[in-house]
Amino acid sequence: MCILTFSQIEAQDEDRVLLWSKERKLTWADYQGSPLKTEWAAATTASGITYSLSSIIANGESSLEIIVNSLFYPDKSWYKPELCNDVVLSHEQLHFDITELFAKKFRTRLKTVRNDTNIKKKVRAIFVEINADLHAFQNKYDRETNYSRDLEQQSIWNEKIAKSLEE
Repeated sequence: MCILTFSQIEAQDEDRVLLWSKERKLTWADYQGSPLKTEWAAATTASGITYSLSSIIANGESSLEIIVNSLFYPDKSWYKPELCNDVVLSHEQLHFDITELFAKKFRTRLKTVRNDTNIKKKVRAIFVEINADLHAFQNKYDRETNYSRDLEQQSIWNEKIAKSLEE
């Protein structure tokens, strides 16, 4: 069984993080955390969306730069080798991919935000909404795939998320 421990992190306060990449997939070596003794799951992927906001003034003109990233936290992610296999790893990778999918949604929503005195408040509100949607979506994914045990549903989700990331 696998679950996602979701971290809502607004600033890059971790030294060891992995930035989501289409080319680089997670490996079990990336999972450096220790499972809790009471934890029933086989693995946990700790991932989250971060953003930074900066205003740049050049030649009397103000412009806004917002950087959004999907991050994986190795020290907060763990697995139990005796319970995990390639199917479970693929399931965990999809949790990270889903985080990137919602980071893309966040980036899209940010394009509608205008640079004004309430910009921080507006960006924060969108961030909170996106994270709530992400959390609900991650839970739905686990339920529908039965934490990777329903191979047919896992395959459907793999295709669905891959297609969404390509759009």
